[in-house]
Amino acid sequence: MRVGSRNHRYRISVVWAGILALPLLAWPARADGGRDLYGGVTCVPGKCSVAAGSVSKRPSGPGKRGHTVEVAQANRSRKHTSAITSDDLEHRSVLMGLFSAGKGIFPSADGKRPRKFKGGAHVSMKVVAQRVVERLKLPRPVIRTSPREDFVQVVHVPTWMWVERRTWAPVSTSAAVDGVEVTATARPRKAVWSMGDGGVVECRGPGTPYSDSYGPKASSPDCGYTYQRGSLGEPKRAFTVSVRVTWDVEWHGNGQTGGVPGLVMAAERQLVVDEVQSVVTR
Repeated sequence: MRVGSRNHRYRISVVWAGILALPLLAWPARADGGRDLYGGVTCVPGKCSVAAGSVSKRPSGPGKRGHTVEVAQANRSRKHTSAITSDDLEHRSVLMGLFSAGKGIFPSADGKRPRKFKGGAHVSMKVVAQRVVERLKLPRPVIRTSPREDFVQVVHVPTWMWVERRTWAPVSTSAAVDGVEVTATARPRKAVWSMGDGGVVECRGPGTPYSDSYGPKASSPDCGYTYQRGSLGEPKRAFTVSVRVTWDVEWHGNGQTGGVPGLVMAAERQLVVDEVQSVVTR
């Protein structure tokens, strides 16, 4: 009986020690370099989720590395690749920073969102704007050519290129965090085409769709290319043609504005290019 009582008292002591330690875990953490660290743990039966982040007190400067997210999509006929990059967005993992600062993160086991830190912690406009920009759903460009992209292109005959207009239009989204609402709008700025034979064409717009009114020998007024050799000697007997559309983002909210240039969406496909031999008869 004494042993059982001793174990019982020991368990009670551990529980009270854990309860008394909880207020210490609720303090906000400060890391070197002037960053406010925040985070939380949400636990539901069988699962715990950890969230952590930081708010920089220093203005961002040049030389920041961006991130790239690539999504591969495939259908029955061909494979496309889409990518989105940014030189102005930066993800930080500060979970280790929270513990190295000697603070920890305050858990919540009620299945709700992590509790906020006390002590006047706040969310900066930069953090809210970054979250909104990440929520933008930019369309993948759809490649169109004349002659049609699923037909053979001809050496020395102008090829017209354009992206579908529905993929070249402003995109907006909004989000609110702790009562701070931000709206971000992305606009396409240019399309850079890599033609597969080493040629590169930069177009300042989506390109002009071909129509019969231009005539069969006309070149595109704003986005075209003329192949000088065929693709039959290439792997798969085709050139891999890609287009990268650059988007610029502007955001505003709570009386502040900002921008994120250089988001890129890309697509590619195969183009077969052949030579047409002329025969002269007398």
